[in-house]
Amino acid sequence: DHKLLEGLKESLRVSHRGDFCVGYLNMRGWTGLADEVEKLEGGDGKQARVLVGMNQKPEEELLELYANGAVTEPDNKAVLAMKRKLAEELRNQLTLELPSEADERNLRRFAKQIREKKVVVKLHLQHQLHAKLYLAFREDRFNPIIGFVGSSNLTFSGLRGNGELNVDVVEGDAAKKVAKWFEDRWEARFCIDISDDLLQIIDESWAGAQRTPYELFLKIVYHLSNEARIGLQTYEVPPAFKDKLLKFQAEAVRMAARMLDKRGGVLIGDVVGLGKTFTAAALIKLVQETEYRGSLVICPPNLIPMWKSFKKEFELHTEILSLGEVDFKKLDELPRAKLVVLDESHNLRNPEGKRYKAIREYIRKNESRVVLLSATPYNKSYFDLSAQLGLFLDPEDDLGLRPNKYIEDLGGEHVFRAEHQTEPQTLRAFEHSPFSDDWRDLMKHYMVRRTRSFIKKHSPIDEATDKPYLEFQDGTRFSFPDRVPKAFFYGFNPKDPKDPYAKLYSAQVVNTIRQLHLARYGLRQYIDPVQEAGATEKEYKIIDDLSRAGRRMVGFARTSLFKRLESSGYSFLLSLQRHILRNHLFVHALDNELDLPIGIQDGEFIDQLFEDEDPEWLAGLDLDAHGERYAEHAATLYAALDVPRFRKRFKWLRSDLFNHDLRTHLLDDVQNLHKVWSLGKDWSADRDKQLMALLKFCSTEHPTQKVLVFTQFADTAYYLHKELDARGVDRIAVVTGNEKDPTELAQRFSPRSNKCPQFTDNERELRVLITTDVLSEGQNLQDGHIIINYDLPWALIRLIQRAGRVDRIGQASDKVYCYSFLPEDGLENIINLRGRLRQRITENAEVVGTDEVFFDGDPVSLHDLYAEKEGLYDNDDDDDVDLGSWAYQIWNDAVAQDPSLAKSIPAMPNVVYSTRTLPTHEATAPPGVAVFVRTAQENEMLAWVNAKGELYTQSQFRILKTLECGPEEPTAERLADHHQLVKSGLGHIQESENRIGGQLGKKNGARWIVYHKLMAYHERTKGQLFATENLKKAIESIHQYPFRERSKELLNRRLREGIKDDELAELVTALFEDDTLVNRPDEAHEHQFRQPHIICSIGLRSPAPNA
Repeated sequence: DHKLLEGLKESLRVSHRGDFCVGYLNMRGWTGLADEVEKLEGGDGKQARVLVGMNQKPEEELLELYANGAVTEPDNKAVLAMKRKLAEELRNQLTLELPSEADERNLRRFAKQIREKKVVVKLHLQHQLHAKLYLAFREDRFNPIIGFVGSSNLTFSGLRGNGELNVDVVEGDAAKKVAKWFEDRWEARFCIDISDDLLQIIDESWAGAQRTPYELFLKIVYHLSNEARIGLQTYEVPPAFKDKLLKFQAEAVRMAARMLDKRGGVLIGDVVGLGKTFTAAALIKLVQETEYRGSLVICPPNLIPMWKSFKKEFELHTEILSLGEVDFKKLDELPRAKLVVLDESHNLRNPEGKRYKAIREYIRKNESRVVLLSATPYNKSYFDLSAQLGLFLDPEDDLGLRPNKYIEDLGGEHVFRAEHQTEPQTLRAFEHSPFSDDWRDLMKHYMVRRTRSFIKKHSPIDEATDKPYLEFQDGTRFSFPDRVPKAFFYGFNPKDPKDPYAKLYSAQVVNTIRQLHLARYGLRQYIDPVQEAGATEKEYKIIDDLSRAGRRMVGFARTSLFKRLESSGYSFLLSLQRHILRNHLFVHALDNELDLPIGIQDGEFIDQLFEDEDPEWLAGLDLDAHGERYAEHAATLYAALDVPRFRKRFKWLRSDLFNHDLRTHLLDDVQNLHKVWSLGKDWSADRDKQLMALLKFCSTEHPTQKVLVFTQFADTAYYLHKELDARGVDRIAVVTGNEKDPTELAQRFSPRSNKCPQFTDNERELRVLITTDVLSEGQNLQDGHIIINYDLPWALIRLIQRAGRVDRIGQASDKVYCYSFLPEDGLENIINLRGRLRQRITENAEVVGTDEVFFDGDPVSLHDLYAEKEGLYDNDDDDDVDLGSWAYQIWNDAVAQDPSLAKSIPAMPNVVYSTRTLPTHEATAPPGVAVFVRTAQENEMLAWVNAKGELYTQSQFRILKTLECGPEEPTAERLADHHQLVKSGLGHIQESENRIGGQLGKKNGARWIVYHKLMAYHERTKGQLFATENLKKAIESIHQYPFRERSKELLNRRLREGIKDDELAELVTALFEDDTLVNRPDEAHEHQFRQPHIICSIGLRSPAPNA
């Protein structure tokens, strides 16, 4: 029972050379003999010769024997093929096991011994060698040769284990015979030297040549861009669009097509002005031409004309439906659409809304794939993203992804489960996470998003202008213009008692707004508990809706009042009148024991009346109306609402359900609002300095140029239009949400970019267009290059979106001027008032409406606007780009600079490593190792562990930004325990994957779908004539092993085409019988197959103290 290794080592210690014949070589198994071989001199007659027999599996040998009738010698072509096969196996050897310090040291030693000719390795290919022979030659007259014959290979278990059969041969004649037997095969015709091949394999492996951080960063990027590259290679842009799309748009079409097929939905989130709608139209055409199926487009009403023009121009087989028309009945009447495109999908962020539910049900029922289009997919809350994804994803489905950052922050998965009672790998779980890292990791699977700065950064530079450019198919070039922030000042003296703005911007007015009860927006707190007990079921439902609205509506109303004050005195005063009138309306109902109108049918509340949807007769109230007339107006208004035509628009509650405080608070607010109104009741347009500044701008400073004026409120827009038109500003128009066809006005303002020659160079072409943000979505206005922010939104994103209306592909000017109207004096007043209002909202937990980025995101810096700060409107960066596009572009740029990388990086073996110093932005982060792994579920994941092996972060984007570098990045000294830390990182990823992964992968994957469809089919057809045993075996193999790539592509395509279950069963059975269905590993590799694989790792060192 003496182990072979010990006996062989004893013999080699007193020998000058050795001959080993084995069927298989594991280079790590050489470790046990390395010390003894090192003592050999090297060269002919003084070295270790290793003969590898290249064994086949028994079934392969039988097949070959039956096929040929006899064993034949290989030809040169077969020899090369077998040599390549062995080289591939040996390469894989070094990537399948965990690396270690000892393995690295010994592999390098093995390579050194080959270089010094102490070891020579040959591959015997003439025929199969089953013999395992080890010979040691020594200077001994009686026993010059000691041999061992048996079944042990040069592997870990072969040399060390006791289970192998090994017999020592020392008798002189027998030893000479086995030595001659070895020599004959060593010198045989088809015995080829592979020593140099082994050297190359080791040198290229993780144990060989040193890799740079840049090379390994590119290796990671290459793998992460795989889906994007597959999309670009697999899908073709439809011929009708080839000459129309820019390169980045064509890439988006193909990447999005890949996501559609793999995930069932995609969000195209390119920022404003980059042609998302055009990209979506090309996707519709692609589906139409490849799958012969129609589509459905649902969009805001103002985008209907544009989609109709696309439909006509590109012959799209699509239905086009206005979002306002959507309901269950309307959708049921439409044909089944294979693809649903939801333009401006951020409008669908309320899963409780009737439209949302109708669209989601249509998608579910028809198994439609979904394209979401939005430049602002989330505004205030990540729940906006979840809601949009929820249109095609079941919130409880296993996504194969978890909000790792949130789970870590909570204290682990057990805490998460206890707190939220939901599985961690679901969309529902992500809804709880406030961390952008988690959402970025999720959205990389569902979103294609590029920013303006990202595209500029990765575009070629025009030598003449030194600016990045995009090139159209006809060779013409387009460069993005510079966005130039400009301040346009108007007179404002906060101390002038005659200045109408000074009166309204007083502390008295702001304090009054802060102290308002705004009872109509918080009705739930006025419900009488005693009366509520006797409420009907219908009334309970309405009361419950009031509870869900909570105090959000109070914050919304308070903010809106102040925003109107900032917009214009006219709008603010008109708004005060409406507030007073509606309060009197409620008081009238309470005093006369009438029902109160609570909200409108689609679940939004009475705050909608606060905006632009007022009945026309309300606008007829004169500004000089006095308080005593409001009660009379309220009675008239109530009578007008209390008719069938209007009554069905509201929900109604009995007045006796409310307590007496409601009436008291309504009248308190009436009194306070009337005081404020009295301060500005003598408002005059001629004394409106902001209006006069706009008149000067349009008539004197820019008398011939196109000007696009933005305001937040329709009242302000109408006011400006009326006053400017009356003062002679030519070719002027106004557009708000009330217009039936805002697109026509956009075309008249910008006829060239909209291809509308009927409006060019005639009286119908507009020079000045005043608009609300209704035109900040989906309209081409780039014939102009001057925009004015007449009033200032509180969220920077609004300013950027407005700039994007004219800064679009096709803009001819090299500069876009973004003017902000600002008071010459009193800026600090505005800032202070905003701050005090915010404090009030925070104190009362009155969360503002979701159209405001008030607590999250970047607020508008009024100081920056005053200073005309450069780059103010360029607030987008690479962090806002989807991970696939980012990785693909990094890879593309690297290959463009160094074409050799296109071969060297993909050819680089796995498990390679390098080390770098932590970058400046992560200088305080813990040193450790970032490990990149492909899991058993075929997910690619990054993990960063600290020097103790503890998980620091699994934020994919953060780790990538830490690893990002150029070719100039120096390689740092390796961490002493690098390989041990890699093992720890792998363990964390395995733990996470084991919690996530089901055997069949994700529920929207081909493997999961096919397995469950066939299981159900098999149950239905059991015992029938066409039920086959092979189908059952095929189903079992799908459960055990992943699909082969070709079978996966075929099955995915047939599933998209709507293959019937019996046809699917027939197809899968045929693939199974042809042995082309699944990747079934050899028994010997079964364990390796189930293991995750390390792709690479990068050590992270802390910067030197003086760095």
